[in-house]
Parts: sequence; structure tokens; C-alpha cells
Amino acid sequence: MDRRNFLIQAGTITLLQLLAGCNEREKQRLQVQLLKGSIPAQLLEQFKASLKQPANLEFTPVEQLVTAFDLLKSWEQSKADKNTSPWQLPKIPLINPATPEVADLLTLGDFWLADAIAQKLIKPLEIASLPQWQKLPQRYQELVKRNAQGFRDSNGQIWAAPYRWGNTVIAYNRKKFESLGGPPTDWSDLWRKELQGQISLPNQPREVIGLTLKKLGYSYNTRDLQQVSQLPQQLKALHQQVKFYSSDRYMEPLILGDTWLAVGWSTDVIPVLQRYKELSAIVPRSGSAIWADVWVSPTKSSSNQLLAQQWIDFCWLEQSQRQISILSKAASPMGIEINPTDIQETLRSLLLVEAETLAKSEFLLPLPQETMSQIELLWQAMKP
Repeated sequence: MDRRNFLIQAGTITLLQLLAGCNEREKQRLQVQLLKGSIPAQLLEQFKASLKQPANLEFTPVEQLVTAFDLLKSWEQSKADKNTSPWQLPKIPLINPATPEVADLLTLGDFWLADAIAQKLIKPLEIASLPQWQKLPQRYQELVKRNAQGFRDSNGQIWAAPYRWGNTVIAYNRKKFESLGGPPTDWSDLWRKELQGQISLPNQPREVIGLTLKKLGYSYNTRDLQQVSQLPQQLKALHQQVKFYSSDRYMEPLILGDTWLAVGWSTDVIPVLQRYKELSAIVPRSGSAIWADVWVSPTKSSSNQLLAQQWIDFCWLEQSQRQISILSKAASPMGIEINPTDIQETLRSLLLVEAETLAKSEFLLPLPQETMSQIELLWQAMKP
């Protein structure tokens, strides 16, 4: 090969490599940080196959929702650091691990939505024109319409897209309850004398005080707690029943037999029920707290938002929602019909909640500071 032909061929190869690199960069890109286990793996492949044009899709699992909220804060903080201090020492990887690149979408729990909005960690979503948004039930649309302070506002902007939900439930040991006159059915069962010292509760004031309000016939989101005269006495009586408070290990005493009953979140309880056949769980018939996993867009996300909208709408399709419900063990906000036989029998009452019970259930909405102060005082008095 002479020098002239060699240079022509070498130049052609280089040009093809450059064009390939350009084509790769020109592809649409979507980066998603999603809660581990909340989206079935096959759904990602189905979404990729549904796209009319090739795209770079990066889905990274996050272990816990609190980690997701911390990511939002770290992205905002890293921007503030760049703006305030151009001279910075290099980070040591093992001591200061690099913060992941800002995602286009992130899974967040609705409980953190108000803080994320108020702290300007997320931006509104342009999804009102999506076909599936129109099919989303009103209560979920109302959940994510907020003002700039994070409070629910029917005229507010849309800040999140719910894609699955669950309840606070009561888990219990069936054998222990055989001699107690029957299994628990409602929150009032937590005050049964024979359960003294046999209960584990989440270390969460809103949950514990909320279920006590529910037992007394009030809403989880009652604003003036001083008007509920029985509340302090009921909370002290409940404390006498409790052996263990924890927000992440409340199921352990129940598994070990150290407690007979535990209150917790359905996504924590369901995997335990699948492993320990002596345990069961119910959604209290007077209604429970509802939580939702939602997609949010970090304030600093900058990639193609059209692809993010396509992913959100894809997650709301009936086929997608059925897979999310059955495989991730959480309910669908779209109200789709699921064949009970597709769900393990012991889990049906948790994933297919009766309409009457669901109607009485509530989201934990942000409350005024005055109410939060009342909750803190009640919590301190309950656990002297």
C-alpha cells in the first residue's frame, strides 16, 4: 500500500469514527435515578423498544427514598459551592465520593415533596397535556398540584407524577392471635389490654399520632390538635402497649417473636409476609395513611425533557401499571383492574384495597408550623 492510499484509508476510518461519535452524542439521553425495586427490569426494555428513535437510557437504582432526597440536596449544594468558591481542593474519592450527575428524573416519596419544592430542589413538570395524565384519578392529580411553598393547591403547578402507592398497615402473628379472640381489623385493636408490651411502631410522629386520630374518628391531617381533648390520654395509653419504636427495623421483633403486632409500610411488610408464613397483614378498615412514589425533575436537570415526558406517560399505560403493581408489589394510581389470581393470596388485601377502606384513607399532607409544633409537643409527652 502506497503512502497516498494509506492516508486516504486512514482518513476515512477517522472520519467514520468521528461521525459515529457525533451520532452517539446526537441521540436523545435520559438519566433516571429510580428507587430500587420500584420498576420491573423488563419495563425498561419495553420502553426502549417503544421509542421511534434510538436514545441513551441510563437508569440507576437508589437504595432508599431518603437517599434520593439527599441527592437532590447535594446537586443543589454542588451548584452553590461552584458559585461561591472557585478555588476548591480536589476531592479524595474514598472520603468525598463524587456526586452522581444530575438526573432528568428521580423517584421521590410524596412525603418529601413539600420540602423539595420549598427548598427549590425540583421544578414543575410539563405533563398536563400527556394522554395518560387525563386518566389519572383526581386525588392523585390534587396530590401533586402545589404552590411555591409546597402546600396543596388546586390551581398550583404540577410538581410530580405518581406511579405507584401503598398504605400503612398492621402486620401480626396469626398464631398469637388465635387465643385473643380473632385477628386485628382496625386501629382500635392496638389498645387491646392483652397486647400490652407486644407492639412495635414506626418512630414517626405523623404516623403514630395520625393513626390515633383515625381511631378517634379524626383525619390524619387535623390542624388544631388542641381541639381533640382525648388525644394526649390516648397517646399515653398507646405508649404503654409499645415495646419497640423504629422506622427501619420495626418488623424484626415480630419476626423473632418478641412482639405480636407491628405497624409499618406495605412495601416493607410484603417481602416479610412472603418469607414468614405465620405472619399476616391488614389495611385498617377505618382507613390508613397512603404514600406514593413519584417522579420529580431536579432543578438543574438539562437533558431532553420530551424523553422524560415519554417515560412518565409510558409508566402510566395500563400494561405498564399492571407490571409495576404485580412485580413491584405496590398498587396502581390509575385504578386499573388486576386479576386477583395474579397476586399471591396473602397479599391481595394489601394490594387490592377495598374501595370503602381506600376512600377513608389519606395522604399525609404538609401542615402549618403551628400544627407541627403541637405534634412535637404531643410526641415528647407520649414518650417521656
